[in-house]
Amino acid sequence: MVSSVHAVLATGSGIVIIRSCDDVITGRHWLAREYVWFLIPYMIYDSYAMYLCDWCRTRDQNRGPSLTLRNFLSRNRLMITHHAVILFVLVPVAQLKQQHTLLYKVNGILTLATFFCCRILLFPFMYWSYGRQQGLSLLQVPFSIPFYCNMANAFLIAPQLYWFCLLCRKAVRLFDTPQAKKDG
Repeated sequence: MVSSVHAVLATGSGIVIIRSCDDVITGRHWLAREYVWFLIPYMIYDSYAMYLCDWCRTRDQNRGPSLTLRNFLSRNRLMITHHAVILFVLVPVAQLKQQHTLLYKVNGILTLATFFCCRILLFPFMYWSYGRQQGLSLLQVPFSIPFYCNMANAFLIAPQLYWFCLLCRKAVRLFDTPQAKKDG
């Protein structure tokens, strides 16, 4: 429930910020600054909640606290990395207005690549997996599954494509420096 509330608030905040700023790179919105104070405790809470869930699942195995923590960290590397990067990289960059730094630009590229792989390529991958199981080519899959499945996927991918386009536009503006405009 808490994660769902966080997701709704984060999405809503993002929409408000993007729609309110004329320039999403240099523009400032009070909500972007203030949301950080909600984000930091949530990330800490979520990490601790994940650990407690893991501990409850494995407490019958009679492991010591340090072994339980080590196993939790090794099994949840990606999620812990996600939380750590948000807390120790994104929050300071956003707070210190470091949008001109290499770190900010590298983070933007990684965000773009991650979003594309996890939210866009997921759909062709699902179709490809189904086709492989059924002995169909990728192009045959949409015609062999129920229409409502294609419609549901279309409704699910549409906002992902919209957000990806916004991210791409932001990336173009980020790398469209005054020097590049002079040379072009």
